[in-house]
Amino acid sequence: MNSLFDDDALGIERPALPDGAVHVPGWLTREQQRWLADQFRRWAAGPVPPHSPMVGAHPMSVQTVCLGWHWRPYTYSREAVDVNGRRVLAMPESMVRLGRLALGAADHPQAAEYTPDTLVAHFYDRTAKMGMHQDRDERSAAPVVSLSIGDTARFRFGNTAHRGQPYQDLDLQSGDLFVFGGPSRLAFHGVQKIYAGTAPHDCGLAAGRLNLTLRVTGLADDPVGKTHGF
Repeated sequence: MNSLFDDDALGIERPALPDGAVHVPGWLTREQQRWLADQFRRWAAGPVPPHSPMVGAHPMSVQTVCLGWHWRPYTYSREAVDVNGRRVLAMPESMVRLGRLALGAADHPQAAEYTPDTLVAHFYDRTAKMGMHQDRDERSAAPVVSLSIGDTARFRFGNTAHRGQPYQDLDLQSGDLFVFGGPSRLAFHGVQKIYAGTAPHDCGLAAGRLNLTLRVTGLADDPVGKTHGF
């Protein structure tokens, strides 16, 4: 997020991200952002509504919708057993294509073969956060693709050993792409805050942040559904 005291304004050079992590600012066009926001609203209409996953006895502050596989800490299932027991929507073919395009933009050598079988979408309101965690519920070591739409988020990307330093804070803005795989696949990461009121007026969201993550679970194969867009 730009301000008088951002690193860029002060001439402070950010350290390079760890090997395997790539940030591509402004990768999604406004039209693509609006299309994805519309898709999220369609996905959220059912069969499984947005919900706050439980971590132990405590609900997360984000609202989550899943495709392909239903994620909850710390496992996947076809049915949303912790919500209404219904099977989640199939993984759209367009999201597989989007994942391959994203890895191509990140110069990943396996972009053409990348076949994500689940999408986990988190919606953050102005007060939502995400604690430092690892995405380690998957059996596959394929990279995670993360896309941001709406309000800017302060994102913390750390190391693979623990939640403490070294880590790097960066602002993910609407349209940004972030990929982490290889040596950084199990890096701890989280969202420290949402900058309310920073969503571009034409991104498809009036307020809040939508984070779409594409992943390869490494679980049983399942035919992807058909849709349009990418």
